[in-house]
Amino acid sequence: MPSHTEITVSQLSRLVGLPGAPVLIDVRTAEDYAADPRLCPAAERRAAETVADWAAAYAGRDVVVVCQRGLKLSQGAAAWLRTEGVRAETLEGGFEAWRSTAAPLVNAGAVPPRDAAGHTLWVTRARPKVDRIACPWLIRRFVDPGARFLFVAAAEVPAVAERFGATPFDIDGVAFSHVGESCTFDTMLAVFGLGGAVLDRLAVIVRAADTGRLDLAPQAAGFLAASLGLSRMFRDDLEQLEAGLLLYDAFYRWCRDAVEETHTWPAAGRPA
Repeated sequence: MPSHTEITVSQLSRLVGLPGAPVLIDVRTAEDYAADPRLCPAAERRAAETVADWAAAYAGRDVVVVCQRGLKLSQGAAAWLRTEGVRAETLEGGFEAWRSTAAPLVNAGAVPPRDAAGHTLWVTRARPKVDRIACPWLIRRFVDPGARFLFVAAAEVPAVAERFGATPFDIDGVAFSHVGESCTFDTMLAVFGLGGAVLDRLAVIVRAADTGRLDLAPQAAGFLAASLGLSRMFRDDLEQLEAGLLLYDAFYRWCRDAVEETHTWPAAGRPA
């Protein structure tokens, strides 16, 4: 039974991937992290010993602190955070408990370097439709909630990437792109080590819509229609991205919680 300042793996796993998920802070020792350099989804690495230096940055936010076993490092850091007005909990059982389940983990070595503000920076072609909204959604929800995205002319993506230190995606000749019949969303799942039944189900819908193989998933045609409709509603790509995130949030929740649910009206036997 967790204390009132702890959250269980099952409770946290229901929040991961959602727009209102708490900030996850990984305070494992350097030795423990080196032994398994993966992170809980969207987690940030911080040193527990320097919590006094960074605690104020999380004031007013919901935070879950993760150490190796949920003991002194996370409990001490969380207690300090609470003195700064942070709503801080620890993960019961720590990283080991999370790892022992089928919960997703991110290959930290695959995450691009962060800028001075602590954000990853990405660049892709302007006027996104499917993949170029799907990938930012995956990054924001599972890799780096503060990630920033640059949408530029297709011919300028490589030069912008080089000049601004951004990671290019969904163009030819880069690491994060289509591979065979898979789309860039599939590639990112593989590179980051993400997967599982829910994200794999969503990936089929994204792949079907992005590559024109609508027969792969019955939801793909509607998903593509909604994506194309959004692309006609916004001139600003960043505004479209923010609107598109809600579409992916909805499909993620359907993939996780509602695939067996049906909706029929009028009910059987009732006159229309």
